This record gives sequence, C-alpha cells and structure tokens, in this order.
Amino acid sequence: METILREAFFLLLLLCFIVQLYYLISIHSKLAAYQPLEELKQVDIPVSVIISARNEAKNLTSNLPFFLEQVYPDFEVVVINDCSSDDSDSVLKELKQKYPHLKLVNVTENDRFKTGKKFALTMGIKAAKNEYLLFSDADCQPASTNWLTRMAANFSASAEIVLGYSPYYKSDNFLNSFIRFETLKTAINYLSAALAGNPYMGIGRNLGYTKTLFFKGKGFAAHMHVMSGDDDLFVNQNATADNTLIEIHPEAFTFSEAKSTLSSLYKQKKRHMGVGKLYKNRHRRLLSFDALSGFLFYILLVLCLIYNFEPWLALGLFVFRLVCQVIIYYKVFRKLDGKTLLWYLPLFDLIYYAYLNIFGLIGTFIKTTQWK
Repeated sequence: METILREAFFLLLLLCFIVQLYYLISIHSKLAAYQPLEELKQVDIPVSVIISARNEAKNLTSNLPFFLEQVYPDFEVVVINDCSSDDSDSVLKELKQKYPHLKLVNVTENDRFKTGKKFALTMGIKAAKNEYLLFSDADCQPASTNWLTRMAANFSASAEIVLGYSPYYKSDNFLNSFIRFETLKTAINYLSAALAGNPYMGIGRNLGYTKTLFFKGKGFAAHMHVMSGDDDLFVNQNATADNTLIEIHPEAFTFSEAKSTLSSLYKQKKRHMGVGKLYKNRHRRLLSFDALSGFLFYILLVLCLIYNFEPWLALGLFVFRLVCQVIIYYKVFRKLDGKTLLWYLPLFDLIYYAYLNIFGLIGTFIKTTQWK
C-alpha cells in the first residue's frame, strides 16, 4: 500500500510538471518572443484619458500633471472626483486653471445607493468627448511623456482594446519584491494569453478601449453588482483574439507605489477576491489549471522527498522546470522592468502559487462592499 501511495505521488508530480511545462512553453514563451515596436509612431487620433479618484488629493497633485503634460496633439484628461471628502476638489480646480484640457466630473454620494468606481467611470466615459479612451488611476504616473502616444498607436479599425502594463516602484524590502513579482507573473499570464489569441483580463492602471465598445457591451451592467472588475471583467466580457493588442514598451508603462504592509495589501487584494469566478468558463479553467498544478507540484515534490520515492527524479523535474522558467522568464523580466526579481524565482514561485490558491479560496466566500 505504501509503495502504491509513493508511486501515486510521483505520477501526480509528473502530471503537474507536464501541465506547468505546457503553460511555460506554449503560452508564456509567446511574450518572451514578442518585441514591442521601438519606433515612435506619429498618431493624431483624439483621445480621452479617464481617471477616477476618491480622496486622492495628494496623488492628484503629484501625478496628474504627468498625464496632462503628455506630448500628443489632441487629447483631454477627464478626472471623476468620486465623492471625495478631502481637498481633491480644490486641487482639481487649481489644476484646471493651468491645464484647459482637464475636464472635471463630480460624483456625489447618494443616500439611496452606494456609488462605486464603475459608476464613476461610467460618468467619466459619458462625459468624454472622444471615441478612444485610455484609463489609469490617480496613484499612477506614466513612465514618459510618450505614454499616450505609445498606447494610442495600437488603436485601429479592428483593435478596440489595448492592454498595457503597470509595475510598482522598487524599494528594498521583501514585501515590495514579492508584490512586484506577483504583478509581473499576473502580467505574464494575461499578456501571453492575449498574444495566444485568448485575452481574458487587463489592468485598470493602464488600459485602453473605445467608447463604442463600452456602450455596445452595455458597459459594466453585467457585473455592476461586483465592486471590483471595472478592468478585468470588462475585458473578459469584450475582448477577442481580433480586437485586442498589447503595449509593453517601457515608455508606455504606468508606475505606482506598492503597499508597504501586509494589512494594506490584504485590503487591496480583498477588493479583487472573487472576481475570477465571473470570468468565462474557458478562462477560469486556464487560470485554475495553472494555479492548482503549480501549487500541487511543490506539495508533491516535498512528499516524494519525504517518502524517499525516486527523490533524484523528483528533484530532476524541479530543476528542469526551473531551468525552463529561467530561460523563458529572463527575456520577459527584462522587458517588464523586473530583471532583478529573477534571483528570487525559486522562493517567490512557491509563495506565488500558495498565495493564488489561498486567496482564491478566500475570494469564494468574501464579498466586498466598497472599492476604497
């Protein structure tokens, strides 16, 4: 019986190993091979940049000018002041005097229902005068004055969604390193899937789509009851292999500060828990198989070593997978401003898969009622 159990552990380990190799070689390698366009195209389509902000006076003061000072011939920046109780109103009015292409939209709290980010963004989209929309957050800062041009250059008659990348600033502590690693791994998943013709999500800190697509898909109506998901659920609902492109040139990044404590990180992630269960079934399977096989791979590896069943073969599978990860991720990490994180790969990969499964389980039972 013990021999059968040991053999079962190893066979399951081998199965998880094969599944993990499939994701690495068939999907993630597409991002490793992808080369962003170096040439800066001349683009002149009118664009509206939309930012929703609730009690973000400090961030608006420091970050909003970087959006307003983009080098671009025809654009506006629409900021929705969403029920703020701080100095956001006065900050925005002062900036409006300096930047006439800043458009302000005010949302006030209603006693009869709670407003959320989706409602605020809908008001901003309705107020936007242009067909092409780019989205970010008040705590984000574009990497360059060419951010708008780089993102807008991807729009065309067929390309209605542009998926960007938004890393966090680096600081010298363990939590920051893991947050940046998790952000990078998330980006590898959704950007690679888009290149493979199966886009399933985007990040609201750096995202673009057309106004026509928004209203054609009835906006956020299908998931308005969920506080999060203004970005990933909208993309999941509307993205196709033909209408979605990615933009990962370093000039097109938007940066923000990562959470500095576990409690603040949990609060942030709590808003996103449970959103994945509303993805299309094929996308849920895609993500679930990766998360579960990655987690079980480590558990089964330890069990094989503990029970001393083919320990060298088990370690060989681990080393082979790690080598494949290093080869593929080396190129990706360099492209996505995370090359130093490659040194943490063996440890962070284990934590990442444990984190995915634990938070995914919690998200099944937790309902969030506020977005900030």
